[in-house]
Amino acid sequence: MNHDRFRLDLAGLADEVTPVDLRDRALRTSRRLGIQRAVATSAAALVMIAAATGTALAIRPNGQGPAPQPAGPSTSVSPPPVEVTPIPEPSASAEATNSPAKPPSVLAGTRYYLETTSTKARIHAVRGSSDQVVHQLPFATYGCEANTFTVSPDGKRVAWVQDSTDGGTSGVLLAGTIGERGATRLLEDVNCLGPRPLVWKGSDLLMVGRKSGQSVLFDVAANKRVNGDPGQETDRCWSADGRWLAAVSEGKPYVTDETQSRQYTYTPPKDEAAHWDGWQVRSVSLDGRYVSVGWVGTDPSRHDDSFAVVDTTTSKVVDLPVQGEIRSIMFTVDNKVIVKRANGITVLDTNFTSLGPVAETVPVRNMWLLAYAP
Repeated sequence: MNHDRFRLDLAGLADEVTPVDLRDRALRTSRRLGIQRAVATSAAALVMIAAATGTALAIRPNGQGPAPQPAGPSTSVSPPPVEVTPIPEPSASAEATNSPAKPPSVLAGTRYYLETTSTKARIHAVRGSSDQVVHQLPFATYGCEANTFTVSPDGKRVAWVQDSTDGGTSGVLLAGTIGERGATRLLEDVNCLGPRPLVWKGSDLLMVGRKSGQSVLFDVAANKRVNGDPGQETDRCWSADGRWLAAVSEGKPYVTDETQSRQYTYTPPKDEAAHWDGWQVRSVSLDGRYVSVGWVGTDPSRHDDSFAVVDTTTSKVVDLPVQGEIRSIMFTVDNKVIVKRANGITVLDTNFTSLGPVAETVPVRNMWLLAYAP
């Protein structure tokens, strides 16, 4: 083989070989590696997101299904940041909003009840779920105490008649402060018979009757009689603030605040009236328009009950939105109407719309409601 022939054979072989672009091969290899890195990185990011959100993701392994075609040159892909939003701690206001609110009581003040046993008379102060005995005295079934215990409209004073020397007909008028021991002697020969022998005019003045039949208005706070003739009215009853008086003059019932006066009429149910000795006002509204009325017994014992409300401007009976037996109706100094029923209390506003019920314990239900102080 000579040198010329050898060169000719090499030239022929060179014509049969396809030239390879090494740069293009390098680029393709780079793209493929970039795609693989991107897929792997994206899968890792999805796994992180799934872990944060609690979602399971199925990642198709390499070699199953068609691989995505590259859309451009290789780029480095970083996983997106995963934001975890913290759950805020509930604030006090949120807790107050979400928790069930306790409705306010329609009688936020104190109710004063009279309990009598065979040996004692007790004054109970009931406020919300609290029930406390704030005053107690020895009790005689047929003595003056049982018939005369009374609490002032503001709940600060208690008064009664005791030390009877004439068989429970009259005695000494005493007064004390609720919750404190001791009492002050105010007046002697005070009558202790009748449906309501002691009647408050406001929270300082007390109307009583002497054994002689004379009416006396006594200032309990100052421990002295009030000057002036209280008049010849009977069946007196004042509003809780002492402004309006309901009474009977010459057989005619009326109300007055000393600047205006009006008469009214009331005819009680005939079937019931046959069992009683008439009726009497037991409570007066602050504007003098309404009175609650109760029966007068055929014996000389006290009666704090009432069963109906009369409009003194129309002489009509008010239809009260309550169910069941009514035991007493009281107009309060804060313009509420307390209707004590056999199984609890219903509170009304000045338009006789129900504000809601008030529960009473079983022992309290059987006591007389004497006063309410806001």
